[in-house]
Amino acid sequence: MSRRYASLVFQVTNERFEELAGEALESLPDSLASRMDNVVILVEDEAPGRNLFGLYQGIPLTKRGVQSYSGVMPDRITLYQTTICRVCTNEDEVKAQVRKTVIHEIAHHFGISDPRLDELGWA
Repeated sequence: MSRRYASLVFQVTNERFEELAGEALESLPDSLASRMDNVVILVEDEAPGRNLFGLYQGIPLTKRGVQSYSGVMPDRITLYQTTICRVCTNEDEVKAQVRKTVIHEIAHHFGISDPRLDELGWA
C-alpha cells in the first residue's frame, strides 16, 4: 500500500486487534465453543496475493475420523488485520468485522461451506 493512502486506513494496535479476536471468541455460545477441537487462531497483516479477511486451514470436524485423525498439527484460523482494517472507519466496525470473520472461519472448522454461509448471511 502506498504511504500516501496509509492515513486513510483505520488502524488498531496489534494488541487491540488480538483483544477484539479474543472478545469474538468469548462471545460464542458455550455449546459451540466447547465443541471446537485442535484449532488455533493467528493474526497476520495480509494474505499474500489474496484479499481475505480470514482463512481456515485444516480438517473440518465433519471430516475427522478416529483412525484418520491423529497426531496432526492444529487447524489454523488466520485473521488478516490490515485487510480488515482497510474496510473499516472506526473501532466498532473493526470489532464487528473481526467477529463476523471469526464466526465465518469457525463455521468452516465445523464443516460449513461458503455457499451455506452465504445463505446464512455469514459469507
